Amino acid sequence: MRLRILHALPSVNPAEGGPVEGVRQLTKVNLRFGHQIEVVCLDAPDAPWLEQVGTKVHALGPGYGTYGYSPRFVPWLRENAHNYDCVIVNGIWQYHCYGTWRALRGSGVPYFVFPHGMLDPWFKQRHPLKHLKKWLYWPWGVYPVLRDARAVFFTCEEERRLARESFWLYDCDEIVLSYGTEGVPEPERDYRSTFLEKHTALRGLRLFLFLGRVHPKKGPDLLFRAVGQMQRAGTWNPATMRLVMAGPAGGEYADELRRLARREGIEGSIYWTGMVLGDEKWGAFQAAEAFVLPSHQENFGIAVVEALSAGTPVLLSRQVNIWPEISADGAGLDADDTAPGCRAMLERWLVLPDQMRQDMRRQAVATFRQRYTAASAARSLISRLFILLATHSHAHSRSPR
Repeated sequence: MRLRILHALPSVNPAEGGPVEGVRQLTKVNLRFGHQIEVVCLDAPDAPWLEQVGTKVHALGPGYGTYGYSPRFVPWLRENAHNYDCVIVNGIWQYHCYGTWRALRGSGVPYFVFPHGMLDPWFKQRHPLKHLKKWLYWPWGVYPVLRDARAVFFTCEEERRLARESFWLYDCDEIVLSYGTEGVPEPERDYRSTFLEKHTALRGLRLFLFLGRVHPKKGPDLLFRAVGQMQRAGTWNPATMRLVMAGPAGGEYADELRRLARREGIEGSIYWTGMVLGDEKWGAFQAAEAFVLPSHQENFGIAVVEALSAGTPVLLSRQVNIWPEISADGAGLDADDTAPGCRAMLERWLVLPDQMRQDMRRQAVATFRQRYTAASAARSLISRLFILLATHSHAHSRSPR
């Protein structure tokens, strides 16, 4: 039996980060397994990134504002939902989520939700005013969506546990699924030359890679402060070491980071690449001694798993929800999400014997293959969907409200 699945997202722009890449990877694998996978989003129909998804995309935008309201979304989904066995909602705070509930309630077509870490209580602690705004939206715009979903999927146990702490009005059927990515396309290939030919100033240097959206949640300011402290203490050599910032780096926060680098006196130690994709991205992973992510909140971290697949050890804050498994395997190091914690983690790496660093690189690949492949994630999702779709009643069965 083959399933017909529709993924709903606010956008399929790869600059949006992990959820988009996760859907793209699951889609690629499940298409190979013979399932019909399509995507509906709130992008404009002429958005240049639609073809990068690898399957049919129904672009019903452009959506209005950051919420992404599109008057076309609900009518289209009501008219076409019968063409699919189920709909999977990715993310919860934009119109595609509430719109799916509006369109499908009472239709008989089940839907599932991946919150992708958007229920983490860190947001409540760090941005209390934004959390209050979300509270005003929650009872009618998100709570009923989760309540009436056939199931809410979490990508690790820690994400599921933390989700219960964000809003006291909370009721859903929780399921933890394995999650992953395809990883480096050709594991035996050396991609470093592709990256270093484009960024010749990095040749011969010790590189530490931050790859992802330049966003306060991901803690890049902690890295800058840690490098500044180390440079003043003599444990970071600006002549031989670089912190490589790879990813979209425009906007006010990126400008704030550049000002921070000037204040810390580390401008020469920071190298900005902009967004890297394809072979250049894999070359960046392979060229780096370690991938560093000191996030204040990170649900899963597709880039973390991609680094492991390329044999690059990962240095993570303990707010990256998959850190316990990675540290237990010996595929990386962990620390608090503070500048001193980040500095201590980097300095621990620098004093490791060469043999131990090589062992960690080998273990990174082993951890990826054991825990985080896209094939295993796709099988986990499909097998669970078969069970849930075959079950006409579930623990919290209820009529739509």
